[in-house]
Amino acid sequence: MTGIATSEAAPAKINLALHVTGQRADGYHLLDSIVAFAGEGDLLRFSPADEDAFGLSGRFGPQLSAEAAGQDGNLVLKARDLLRATLATHGQPAPPVAIELEKNLPVASGIGGGSADAAATLRGLMRFWGATLNADTLGPIALKLGADVPMCFEGRPLRARGIGEQIDVLRSMPRFHLVLGNPLKGISTPDIFRRLATKDNAPIGEPPTSGSTEDWIAFLAAQRNDLEGPARALLPEIGALADMLRSTGARLVRMSGSGATCFGVYENRKTAASAQAELCRMRPDWYFAATETNGTH
Repeated sequence: MTGIATSEAAPAKINLALHVTGQRADGYHLLDSIVAFAGEGDLLRFSPADEDAFGLSGRFGPQLSAEAAGQDGNLVLKARDLLRATLATHGQPAPPVAIELEKNLPVASGIGGGSADAAATLRGLMRFWGATLNADTLGPIALKLGADVPMCFEGRPLRARGIGEQIDVLRSMPRFHLVLGNPLKGISTPDIFRRLATKDNAPIGEPPTSGSTEDWIAFLAAQRNDLEGPARALLPEIGALADMLRSTGARLVRMSGSGATCFGVYENRKTAASAQAELCRMRPDWYFAATETNGTH
């Protein structure tokens, strides 16, 4: 056995704005999105082993148990195997590893859980295996795992375009205090895209360069999530959740990704924590988390 036990965070990916700007001939939709990453997230642990192993823990671990029984659909195992195969072509060792996924985020909830887990697996295993690969080699691995994985691998405030692979880091974005909420009901992303009336919407305007929280909130308020309307039609709880967030004083409320997670932006950590407590009292059977994004200053 080789390697030193280590862990890697898989932060929630928050689409602060998401415009659908087109569709490619192969069916992939073109997006323009402003993305931040939250302190709330999953956690991957890596430890030496005589043979590969994979385990689950955390609040939402049981929901993944069936998937974890095999390779199909499990992005953590796919990331492990793709990285190992690539390292083999570069003459670098990748011995057996025991991986534990602590699943703290709701499954299939529009905040990049699976993609964030895959990206964290790549980052964590690179360190665990002492591997060295350049960005030109790692980038295609991330994209092969999914359109959201490259931005999750970056893990910083960014603007993503194309199908998600065209990334520009946003160095002026401030930190935002958020409450994430999810009604813990599934929603089909393909169904949402099928319901989109317009798929060639205008792109997002140029983000602020000032770093002012007020400027950023005003900018984000002028944007939208083009998937939110169709998602609300499929799952009315999204609208109810948004109303609840507004009722607790959120300055900006929006759905993230294809849902059903919504977020509210609050004045500070104290008001976000207070809102989370109130929301938990209102719907103790739903998911709520007060958190903070990792702004660049």
